[in-house]
Amino acid sequence: MAEHLASIFGTEKDRVNCPFYFKIGACRHGDRCSRLHNRPTVSPTLLLTNMYQRPDMITPGVDASGNHIPPSQIQQHFEDFYEDIFEELSKFGEIENLSVCDNLADHLIGNVYAQFRETDQAAKALKGLQGRFYSGRPIIVEFSPVTDFREASCRQFEEKCCNRGGYCNFMHVKEIGRDLRRHLFGGYRSRHSRSRSRSRDREDYYYRKSSERGRERSKDRERSKDRRSSERDREDYYRRSPMRESSEERRAKIEQWNREKEGKEKEKGEKIE
Repeated sequence: MAEHLASIFGTEKDRVNCPFYFKIGACRHGDRCSRLHNRPTVSPTLLLTNMYQRPDMITPGVDASGNHIPPSQIQQHFEDFYEDIFEELSKFGEIENLSVCDNLADHLIGNVYAQFRETDQAAKALKGLQGRFYSGRPIIVEFSPVTDFREASCRQFEEKCCNRGGYCNFMHVKEIGRDLRRHLFGGYRSRHSRSRSRSRDREDYYYRKSSERGRERSKDRERSKDRRSSERDREDYYRRSPMRESSEERRAKIEQWNREKEGKEKEKGEKIE
């Protein structure tokens, strides 16, 4: 039973926990939702609710005064906001992902998701942002369960074919220009690249050292084997070759042989008589 509940947690089959809140950290039903919203007590991701205010929020392409706004000006307004938020949040730690929703539904409009590299960095940012304001509006910040932005994002929007439009229940992430992305995230990537390069250098160094130590141990084993082999050869030689006798020992042995020979000849002569 426990395995089954764990396997369906956060899915449409889960009748207890809200799958939309689990995936995107927001639900169109809000507190009136019939399923539970399990708010995390710690997470690497922060949600800044309804923080981005589009200049054409009421009518697309038209500002509050009824004047037409060109798309380039809307994009510039967004990138200025994005850069401001990134620079402020980066004071608390390294930002892995910063996503801003382009949806129109109340529970997603203007939501900013900031994913830090470490959870303690997110906790520091949460504490530092509480009670603060941006453009005259209070910042509403909380931990978010979102860690996989691919699951939270609308694939049809990325392919420019979402038929739900701005009222889709999945994130429509507003993109920034390539130059701005390189400017903001490039430093992190270069540091990671240098770190990986240093890591590879250390790995190569330790590999070479271990290889050298391995070769030295092999040579020591070969030398030890040669020494044992030569010692065994000497032992075999001495076992096969009798020790050289002294001259006194040889004379005594010859005298014994002569006596034995004389005794045999004497016995032979007595038998003949």
